[in-house]
Amino acid sequence: MKEDIKCLIIGAGPAGYTAAIYASRAGMNPVLYQGTQPGGQLTTTNDVENFPGYPEGIIGREMMVQLQQQAERFGADIRDGWATQVDFTGPVHKVWINDTIELHCETVIIATGASARYLGLPSEQKYLRSGGGVSACAVCDGFFYRNQEVVIVGAGDSACEEAHYLSKLCKKVTMLVRRDEFRASNIMEARVRKTKNIEILFNTETEEILGDGQLVTGVRVKNNISGRTTDIPATGFFVAIGHQPNTDIFKGHIRLDETGYIINVPGTAQTSAEGVFVCGDAADHVYRQAITAAGTGCMAALEAERYLASVEAAAME
Repeated sequence: MKEDIKCLIIGAGPAGYTAAIYASRAGMNPVLYQGTQPGGQLTTTNDVENFPGYPEGIIGREMMVQLQQQAERFGADIRDGWATQVDFTGPVHKVWINDTIELHCETVIIATGASARYLGLPSEQKYLRSGGGVSACAVCDGFFYRNQEVVIVGAGDSACEEAHYLSKLCKKVTMLVRRDEFRASNIMEARVRKTKNIEILFNTETEEILGDGQLVTGVRVKNNISGRTTDIPATGFFVAIGHQPNTDIFKGHIRLDETGYIINVPGTAQTSAEGVFVCGDAADHVYRQAITAAGTGCMAALEAERYLASVEAAAME
């Protein structure tokens, strides 16, 4: 089965839905495939309180439903399915959906996002799903733990940055480092070492997230040298061991950096393939916020519109 599409959007989160809103209003008749996690990472977040326009906050899943409805109101064609293969070598961009549908696209907007890495513990996943105290974003959720004691696991720059951010909100931050040293830069390591309410536990791994069935109450850790286990009281557990951009199908078709993030032309949403644009966390390893993702979704749609206009103008000459 083949289908011709003027504007294809791959992925559904703040970036993809915003791109769909702008592309629809511009008369580009966008088709959006939602992928394996419709709504993106925000569907795993209970309360979103830092997105403008929601003075009382909003549940992440509800916010994504509203964004989808807004895109559909302007005519966006929102579909189930995920991209499994692409070919950007010719003037027509080819994308296969579920290995069965072949799309020929004039423009493509990539909004596949990134996935937070977790430890994989059953108790971690339990309290992540319930919204009871496990998070992979201190900037998003740190506010809910003001004047409380929390634990964060990680040893890189991002972990240090998030631990320092939490230290300004929380009574105490316990930082778990699996090895006997940080992976972070010297300046970031020095920052957390100098912060009085951050306690660093080296050679320490997480064994279990403790809780009452609804909320986190502590973390059981193990010293991987002595074998001793300890229970640390905490109401929040933050995982800062990195993110994985959802970009595997684009390898060899557009430029990616060494960690898999899509490289865009600075200040634009343009990728290395003409007529292919990127927005959201698939290209953003710095901010990773819903509001910045939405902003780049707007950029991608506007640039796709201008690209189509330039192609049409050139064809008329």
